[in-house]
Amino acid sequence: MNKRLLTSALLLILLFALPISALAQTYYFSLDQEIVNVFWEEDGTQTLDYVFVFSNSPSASPIDFVDVGFPNDNYSLSNVSAEVDGHPILNIEYSPYVDSGVALGLGSNAIKPGQTGRVHVKVTSIRGVLFVDSDDSNYASAVFSPTWFGSEYVYGSTDLQVTFHLPPGVQPDEPRWHASPSGWPSEPATALDQEGRVAYTWRNTNANAHTQYKFGSSFPKTYVPASTIVSPGLFERLGIDPEAVTGFLCCGGIFGLIALITWAGATSARKRKMKYLPPKIRIEGHGIKRGLTAVEAGILMEQPADKVLTMILFAVLKKDAASVVSRDPLKLDVTTPLPEKLRYYERDFLNAFSEGSKKQRTLNLQDLMVKLIKNVGKKMKGFSHKESVAYYKSIMRKAWQQVEEAETPEIRSEKYDEHMGWTMLDKDFDRRTEDVFRTGPVFVPMWWHRYDPGWGRSRSVTPKPMATGGRSGSGQSAPSMPNLPGGEFAASVVGGMQGFASDVVGNVTNFTNRITNKTNPVPKSSSSGSGWSSSGGSSCACACACAGCACACAGGGR
Repeated sequence: MNKRLLTSALLLILLFALPISALAQTYYFSLDQEIVNVFWEEDGTQTLDYVFVFSNSPSASPIDFVDVGFPNDNYSLSNVSAEVDGHPILNIEYSPYVDSGVALGLGSNAIKPGQTGRVHVKVTSIRGVLFVDSDDSNYASAVFSPTWFGSEYVYGSTDLQVTFHLPPGVQPDEPRWHASPSGWPSEPATALDQEGRVAYTWRNTNANAHTQYKFGSSFPKTYVPASTIVSPGLFERLGIDPEAVTGFLCCGGIFGLIALITWAGATSARKRKMKYLPPKIRIEGHGIKRGLTAVEAGILMEQPADKVLTMILFAVLKKDAASVVSRDPLKLDVTTPLPEKLRYYERDFLNAFSEGSKKQRTLNLQDLMVKLIKNVGKKMKGFSHKESVAYYKSIMRKAWQQVEEAETPEIRSEKYDEHMGWTMLDKDFDRRTEDVFRTGPVFVPMWWHRYDPGWGRSRSVTPKPMATGGRSGSGQSAPSMPNLPGGEFAASVVGGMQGFASDVVGNVTNFTNRITNKTNPVPKSSSSGSGWSSSGGSSCACACACAGCACACAGGGR
């Protein structure tokens, strides 16, 4: 019989054998905050540091015991210490309710009905918590799940924060975080802790204390002793939680399980292929990195590769370095000799289009992206990624503001041309362009004929007189720019960008995948290479997968 099911059955028997006074205890509380620091040590062991903030219900019994789950039984009670509201907890025993964990007896410091209490517990030297990564045998997989409580005991939401502190010496560009739990931010916040260790932090202010959440990371196994890394079993190699298998089988859900695993894996893989930014860029420094170009800011904001390349295309057209000969398929006539003061990525872009082979052009454009990402990483060294992204988003918003608040079509067209690179950073660039130019004329920029190969052939571009209206202060007439109906102009911009992406980049995910493999290898799923005994402490004696399973889930404060 499954060990957990056997334990559950025994617990049910024990519950019926308990005195009535014991069963009369009523535990009902909210877990306002749970902070977990998980230290993956250089000797291959794990240190856990928990902080719980409980608010006991006014109608409940005192919280006199708190059960805290650990990843496995490979620990010693002598390595466990705890306190409640600053008072040491001396009664620390193996929990009779949690499969692997301790019971903290609060004694005279029990949290009374209607009161709030802070419980702090720390355990060191937990062994057997690292496993060979099933997708990369050179990496160790570290997966952890913070303790959770029975749903019959806990109510409300929890501000839950989990921080992984990776082994000393691990470099920022080496580790990989695993896929986040459902409902959480897709990526952890990354920083260096006070010891200079790479730290990943996941936080959800609206989590709940009765759900199991799993978090994971992989790092080169050279940073811990080889003897401390366990090889995964069959289910783990397949990315399946053995505890969940029994529950699914008892409900007849084997086919649903297979479908769910397939779908989740494919979805996670697609998302991660698009994450080309190296982790070291996300390591938080101090202050804003100013002076990046719009293209470089696009890399910092991890804009899709096709948009970044489109931004470069417009940049070279505006600098008279190339002209579009054909949109479908896209062909460029590169200016000879090239204008001076082109940026390195603009030259690389034009060189890629000098290739006769479309396959080679694609490879060259991917190499351009890799080079651009690495150079942005060098510029960002020591600066705050978060603050810098916010700064460049503010520039983008101000650029749109100048376009949208322009008083005349001439000024609006001028501002759009001037700030085009920055406005393209907006994820809603297409929609906002269509909204801004839905009505009225658009005075096309001087370089427009290099973007639209049919413009000069289908229209007269002879300038017509236009009064400056005092903008230059002369009151004299000046030549006006040719114009288009606003809707036609917007459609040309948006349609041209989409056509460029389709013809040059093709499938954006596949195009970006080769870039990501070089700059930020695709992280493994949260089940990757992990032994499920390392997936963190639970406060439940079994996996309650369906109503037919015998479960006796105990909460903290039993």
